Amino acid sequence: MLVDVFRRPEAEGKFSHLAVPHNEPIPQEVTDWEWHDEARGIDLNEDLESWPEYGIEKPGEQLSKKRYAITSVKKMTTE
Repeated sequence: MLVDVFRRPEAEGKFSHLAVPHNEPIPQEVTDWEWHDEARGIDLNEDLESWPEYGIEKPGEQLSKKRYAITSVKKMTTE
C-alpha cells in the first residue's frame, strides 16, 4: 500500500508517526497536533504485524478501522 508518513516530536526526544493512504489528508481527529512530513508515497505492506521503523503495530487493522495508522505510546521511536 502506498502511504504518506508524518511524525511529531514527543517528550524525551522520541517521535510518534502517522501513516495515511498516499495523497489523502490527515484525518480531522488527529489534526490537533503538528505533524511534519517524513516520507511520501512509500510502499509498505499493511499485512505485516508491524512497521517497526515507525513504531506502528497492526497497520492493516488500524488503516481499515480508522483510515490511518499511528504509533502506540509504548513503541515511540527515537529517530
